[in-house]
Amino acid sequence: MVALPRTALHQDRVPDNVSTRSTLHGDTVLDADVVIIGSGAGGATLAAELAEAGLDVVMIEEGRYYTTRDFTAEASAMTRQLYRDGGASIAIGDPPVMFQEGRAVGGSTVINGGMSWRTPERILERWRREAGLEHIEMPDMDEFFARVERRINVRHQDPETIGVDNALLKRGADAKGWKVIPNLRNQVHCAGSNNCAFGCPTGAKQSALVSYIPRALHFGARLLSDVKIDKILMHGKRAIGVQGHVVGDPATGPSGARGHRVVVRAKLVVSACGAIQTPALLARSGVRSPSGRLGHNLSLHPNVKLTAVFDEPVRGWEGVHQAYQVREFEGEGLLFAAVNIPPSIVAMTSHQRGAALGRLMAEYDRTVIAGMLCEDSATGRVRTISGRPQAFYQLAQLDAEKLIRGVALLSELLFAAGARSIVTPFAGVPALRSHDDTRALYTRTIKRSAMEVVTVHMMGTAAMGTDRTRSVTDGYGLVHDADRLMVCDASLFPTPIGVNPMETIMALATRAAAHVLDNLPRYQ
Repeated sequence: MVALPRTALHQDRVPDNVSTRSTLHGDTVLDADVVIIGSGAGGATLAAELAEAGLDVVMIEEGRYYTTRDFTAEASAMTRQLYRDGGASIAIGDPPVMFQEGRAVGGSTVINGGMSWRTPERILERWRREAGLEHIEMPDMDEFFARVERRINVRHQDPETIGVDNALLKRGADAKGWKVIPNLRNQVHCAGSNNCAFGCPTGAKQSALVSYIPRALHFGARLLSDVKIDKILMHGKRAIGVQGHVVGDPATGPSGARGHRVVVRAKLVVSACGAIQTPALLARSGVRSPSGRLGHNLSLHPNVKLTAVFDEPVRGWEGVHQAYQVREFEGEGLLFAAVNIPPSIVAMTSHQRGAALGRLMAEYDRTVIAGMLCEDSATGRVRTISGRPQAFYQLAQLDAEKLIRGVALLSELLFAAGARSIVTPFAGVPALRSHDDTRALYTRTIKRSAMEVVTVHMMGTAAMGTDRTRSVTDGYGLVHDADRLMVCDASLFPTPIGVNPMETIMALATRAAAHVLDNLPRYQ
């Protein structure tokens, strides 16, 4: 008898110690040594390290458990499934800054570009100097970075998967004589499908979903997906667990619909749900920082993009996401990269309209999307309103001027690479057609309200520091004036770091795990 082929089944083959909305029947009460809210770079890393040491760990994730075969190139569907609020969250300010958070098992590591950079030494030294942190400089952190890099396979890209868009970026940098370096990414022989921001469809990108989470589960950790934590349970100033509910299935009703109640009692409670969600969770749980700084100190790494049209075919969807970074202006807090974006999102975010937008999109296959990161000098705030976070961020005038300069510099690079025209992220600025247009941009006055600014790097809202009157957490993420309550995500950063933050989060989580294990009697 010939066996008939089976069709692919999605979201069904999950490990035995993973519970989803489909298997959480009735109210649930669990006990554990450690409960971790969030399963991204911080939460998954901490869970794996503690579970491997023998602790009973429960991870809780508001988003869904997806497998590699669930990820497709259908950007609109993936955005709805993998991003909080469909990727359209806004930090209110002038200009408003659109930011993206992952909402799936693996957190934002599922939807990032995979860039894996150690914290710059100058930043670690600044943290030591300004925040008073001990054992935080590079010689202290080296072992933690090295451990992370082994776990997630940090490597340079295979040459054959570098696409034309990134080759053009390097061509322009070389023509200008600017420093350009190959990117380090957490990947195993990436196929170059340029789908990183919508879930890696091959499993090559070593996100937390395919690295730290399987490791944690192997060593006995439990994972609850589709569960939103409403509050941390406190006994006086001591954290004793968390309470939440199963979230509804968007396919059958509102995604925020409340399902069965979930309680996890634990000896150590960890918030690892990101710099936007962590301060809101702590605030609605009644946690108060002696410094009054919970939710303050929000850094964003403002990003802008340029759309450059070339005469030659580019086909930016072929090749890897960010094979190179241009570091010539790193001292000014500016990094350049090539980042392919699906046509629907290019059209949605462009300030071009009507026939001009039609002409731009007709040449999509000859387009390079180049992005720029700016290390910001000002900070914003996350306020908790009716239990929900709302970010507020005012772009500093100094940073606005840096963005204009950065766009002009990046335009020079793209023209040097052979670009025919460039659409800037500034409304009211005509497309650039020549080097003369670029030179004029340096002296042009552009209002902040005309700038299209986005980010995926939110940091700093529960900053570490030894002075409890100026910080929210200590040097290992333990919340000041609270017992057995820890933060383990980018909220901890005392300052922006100027590079992609994933590896920094993972290294700090590894360091925090070592601290917990070294002081285990405190958590018995």
